Amino acid sequence: MANLRKGRCYSRLIKAYTRKSKVRSKCYIKTTPQNKVVKFDMGNLKGDFDHVVKLSSHQNIQIRHNALESARLVIFRRLQKIVGLSNFHLKLKLYPHHVLRENKMLSGARADRLQTGMSHAFGKSVGLAAQVKRGKTIFIININKENIKQATEAIKLAVPRLPGKCYVKVEEK
Repeated sequence: MANLRKGRCYSRLIKAYTRKSKVRSKCYIKTTPQNKVVKFDMGNLKGDFDHVVKLSSHQNIQIRHNALESARLVIFRRLQKIVGLSNFHLKLKLYPHHVLRENKMLSGARADRLQTGMSHAFGKSVGLAAQVKRGKTIFIININKENIKQATEAIKLAVPRLPGKCYVKVEEK
């Protein structure tokens, strides 16, 4: 994906604007890109666990779907390797609804004839993002008391993959 822009280009929360119309030519967003998040519930879904480890956001931010998927994979693989598949339940609490758009600008010789500039600057959809308010929970791990340390270590590995600042909280059910 050489076409992917840096995460800071999309990290600010902006109002979701999509022009929906019955007339197809007046709809600005034609299609939404495919969501890269594969699963939202992993591990032992029916297990009875006594503790919850939560990863929450410290600020208002947008998280792209590829960042959510990367963080989910890191947590899941670490827990599966250390704790075992039947000893935890991992849940992703966000769903990326917000469509990210980009108005691609060309530069160089004769580039003025290949683009519309700012006259039709709504942009094409390039990805999806989940809008997260301050204090909103991103990931939840249900786990037993003897595996809390491994769960907190696994969830801390996901923090560098997410934009903004996050914090980990351990609670008893």
